Amino acid sequence: MGERGPKPSFIDKACPNEKCRDFGITDLGNIVGNGTYRTKSGRVRKYICRTCDTSFCDRTRTAFFNLRTKDEKVLIALKLVLKGMGLRGIAEVLGVKLDTVRFWIARAAEHADEVNDVLMKDLKVSRVEMDELWTFVKKKRYPEWKLKKIARDAGSG
Repeated sequence: MGERGPKPSFIDKACPNEKCRDFGITDLGNIVGNGTYRTKSGRVRKYICRTCDTSFCDRTRTAFFNLRTKDEKVLIALKLVLKGMGLRGIAEVLGVKLDTVRFWIARAAEHADEVNDVLMKDLKVSRVEMDELWTFVKKKRYPEWKLKKIARDAGSG
């Protein structure tokens, strides 16, 4: 007879606990379901890692974790920012506070940095090529980035 409890069936999930010996590894059979809960965006599944007893959900380690707003509304706000609409206008159109929009953008930026760290770590580009890339993406139009570039150029020359 086997161990009590649900059989592991979530082989595509990995433990998000960095202290767990099975952190980030899928297909081990150590993740079991632990029910669901409702959000404004629908049901979210909960899990438990049998190795370290950490409980987590589908949204753990994502930009949507612990948000009390529909995912679609957050995504619309982020799309409007990308299209160049002002933060106050976005807040007014979506019927939320300006600080809420700022929080969503900050949260998305944190996760974008993590994605960039993973995707950009093995790039073999020179400083000139990276500078051209930044120009292409039009990042230099923001004052804080201009100040950092001026400080960097002043320090190297």
